[in-house]
This record gives sequence, structure tokens and C-alpha cells, in this order.
Amino acid sequence: MTMTVLPWFHPNPGESQIQLDVVPSGVLHALARGEAHSISAQFVSPYLMGPDCMSLWRFRSAQTIGNPLDIPWVTRLIRDPEITMPVGVAGFHGAPDTAGTVEIGYRVDPAWRRRGYAKRSIEILLAAARSHPDVETVRASVRPDNTPSIALVTMYGFTPVGEQWDEEDGLETIYELPVSAESA
Repeated sequence: MTMTVLPWFHPNPGESQIQLDVVPSGVLHALARGEAHSISAQFVSPYLMGPDCMSLWRFRSAQTIGNPLDIPWVTRLIRDPEITMPVGVAGFHGAPDTAGTVEIGYRVDPAWRRRGYAKRSIEILLAAARSHPDVETVRASVRPDNTPSIALVTMYGFTPVGEQWDEEDGLETIYELPVSAESA
């Protein structure tokens, strides 16, 4: 079963109207090349075009060129219908691996933090993971000093299972949450 490129909506629309939209391939590759001037404002913000996100765009561009089936899974735009530009990005690091594990990632523009966007995005990602029969476990890797993200993932039942070294972020604690049909 493949994942849809259609928007992902919050599992409880009465709680939240935000959605996660696929970044169109042309936009993704233009961001990776640093060609933000050619991108419609509906797909970008100064934060998303800035240096904090450049390595993300380069990595995801190369990833989706090498594996187009990852496109619906990775880095989606966090959209609030009341705001004209995306407030951040959220998605999986790729399709499920052979063990049925997907890893979540999210970044909220500093101007829009502390308003529930990361929380709502995680709820959407968990709903998407639970709806896919190949997903058994959702993983989140968080730097030990990232107290807000640790609080967020543990709030949803993620538990620490180990550590890893990330080339960009350094030491990370690995958190996992089973989401198979038996655990849902």
C-alpha cells in the first residue's frame, strides 16, 4: 500500500484545522538549490527559505530523487487555514523500513512556536502512521537538551529505547511508540 500525496488532516477536525501538505517536487528541488525567489509565497516563509532549513531541503531533494516513493512520506508543510504561509514542516523521514518503523520530524518557524503546531502535527503524523498497514512503530530522535520536544513526544507515550549520534544534531535519544493495529 502506498501513502497518499493528498493533504493529511487532524484526526479530530473539531480540535484543529491545520493540515500537512506535500511539498511539490519543483518547490522542494528549488529550495534545495537556494532558488527561493522562484517559489510562490504559498509554499514558503522566510524561515523555510533561510539557513536553518537549507540542509533539510538538500537532503530531502536528494532523497526523493533517489527514491520517489518517499515523496508522500517526507517533509510536509504545516498549514493553518488562517495564515497565508506555512508555519513549519512536519513529516516522516521516509517510508516504513523493513521492521515497519517510521521516524517523525517537525520544525516550527520560531515566530509561530508555543501555539500548538508541533503538537497538532504529531497528532496528524500518528494518525497517518496508524492508518497505514505497514507501520508498526513510530520513532522520534531528540537531542537531550531539547526539553520541549522531549516533553511533547513523551506526552504521546513515546519511550526512550537508546541513543545515536547524528552528524547534524549530535547526540540524540531515540524514542519509540508502537502503533500497530493491536496497540491502537
